[in-house]
Order: sequence, then structure tokens, then C-alpha cells
Amino acid sequence: MLIGELAERAGTSARTLRYYEEHGLVEPSRDANGYRRYDEGELRVVHEIRALLAAGFGLDDIRPFVACLRAGNAAGHVCPDSVAVLRRKLAEVEGCLDQLSAVRDRLRVQLAQAIEERETRCLKIRKIR
Repeated sequence: MLIGELAERAGTSARTLRYYEEHGLVEPSRDANGYRRYDEGELRVVHEIRALLAAGFGLDDIRPFVACLRAGNAAGHVCPDSVAVLRRKLAEVEGCLDQLSAVRDRLRVQLAQAIEERETRCLKIRKIR
């Protein structure tokens, strides 16, 4: 299929496909006239790339998944290099969650203190009147 058809079927743009190609993730063949030709397997690769990008992976992290698919595996996450990336990304996400939890806890404390101080101030004003 030509680049326009692949773009349409993958739900992306031809420009995006060329970008993936520049980064070595998509591999078209070339016609004699220079047109890019993609086989059916590239559609699967593009879907994998888009799904991983949507999950927060960078292009370098995606390479092992694409290589795994190109090696004939049914999924890009079954190869050892992909598993290593998944482990690293999970640890990164868990670290972010820990940081966010700590921020949430600090905000809860600050909010509770602010509410308590305001209520105390309001009570003092009422007593003065």
C-alpha cells in the first residue's frame, strides 16, 4: 500500500509516517519511481507505535517493541528487550505516583490547616461582636 493508504488505515498522517521512518521505526520499500510501499505488517507496527506513544513511551523506548514485531512475534511486548523497557517505564511511573502522593498529602495538610485557621479566626470575630 502507498503512504496515503497506510496513513488512512492507521489513523495518522503521511507526515507522521515519514517521521517514524526517519527514526527507523517504519520500513517502507521503494518503487522504481521512488514511491514508498508498505506491506500489511507495517500497519501493525504503526498501531504498536501509536499505542506506545499514547502510553507515554518515547521513540527510543519503542524500538525494542518494533524489533520484536519484526522478528515475527504476535506482540511487541513479549521479547526480553521490550520487557526491560516495560519494567523501567513501570518503575518511572511508580516513582511519579509516589511523588504525586506526597504532594497530595502535603496539600491536604495545608488545606486542613487553612480551614482550621479560618474557622478559628471567624470564631474570634464572632466573640468580639
